[in-house]
Amino acid sequence: MIEMKVMGIALDTRTGSPIVVLHDINNRKALPIWIGSAEASAIIRKIENISVSRPMTHDLIVEIVEKMNGTINRIEINDVEKETYYAIIYINDKEGKEIEIDARPSDAIAVAIRVDAPIFVTANVLANGSVSCDTAKDEEEAQEFRNFIQSIKPSDFEKLIKHDKESDQ
Repeated sequence: MIEMKVMGIALDTRTGSPIVVLHDINNRKALPIWIGSAEASAIIRKIENISVSRPMTHDLIVEIVEKMNGTINRIEINDVEKETYYAIIYINDKEGKEIEIDARPSDAIAVAIRVDAPIFVTANVLANGSVSCDTAKDEEEAQEFRNFIQSIKPSDFEKLIKHDKESDQ
């Protein structure tokens, strides 16, 4: 299991759909998960500390668990099938027994951030859906390319043009 944090909400430029983006603690991997507008709104409200006059669904879930003397321990995003992600909310009841609740990742994340519960993602989910955030390597490759471009001389292009003409014949 890899612990992750909510990086933020983005919009898919093609569809306009919201995406919650998680990143690992070392900021090496990011996991984008497409979610619904209501869940995106719930996550944004918590991130931005926007309060509402009446409890919203995820606030209500937290309050029910707390009123029953339970605690939300953690969530796990543990599977992905055909671009559908699966999650579990782990709750300890008043006797300390752990209860697993099947949930959509967006709902589980919205609940977890309300109580600062850790968010975990299995290695197989990361292997199937994460993207690299290794900006140091990206910057290194960009610098190598800049160095290459700066080292090119006009005479190098003459050689290329001459070589192309010879291969066309």
